[in-house]
Amino acid sequence: AALVHGMWIPAKAELSQVLLHRAWERTLDGESGAKPWPWADTKPIARIRFERTGGDFIVLEGANGRALAFAPAHLEHSALPGDEGNCVISAHRDTHFATLRDVRDGDVVRVQRADGRWIAYRIGEQRVVDAADTFVAAPTADAALTLITCWPFDAVMPGGCERYVIRAWRDTIPAS
Repeated sequence: AALVHGMWIPAKAELSQVLLHRAWERTLDGESGAKPWPWADTKPIARIRFERTGGDFIVLEGANGRALAFAPAHLEHSALPGDEGNCVISAHRDTHFATLRDVRDGDVVRVQRADGRWIAYRIGEQRVVDAADTFVAAPTADAALTLITCWPFDAVMPGGCERYVIRAWRDTIPAS
């Protein structure tokens, strides 16, 4: 039973991204509130792509347990991608943000907004913090992208008391 459950989580994460990409295309075509499935209580608000590692995911609105089960999620009340301030996105370390284990300072992360515009960010900081340290989600003066997942990546139990945090800043490299 544990093996089946362990296989179900990554399978659900991958299948949901197929449905989320379809909803994202509808969003880019102008559909307001495009839901990935009829009973969804969230909607896609962005697409995030890790240039060097190849991760490419749709980001859902609202970083709650229901959204995180399917995709990376945007922390409500944080800046939207490309806006001034701190855009905070979190995801599970064993599904969508497993790619974070391979990123490096200087890597480019691109985030696509619902208006179709791509915003480039360059990773400049990686750290492990206590899960109770909320300073990483605090507003910033500059356009920052903060990515948060559980730590360590190879932990047997989910959750834990530490978080892996990557901070990237908006960059002026050309959009792709």
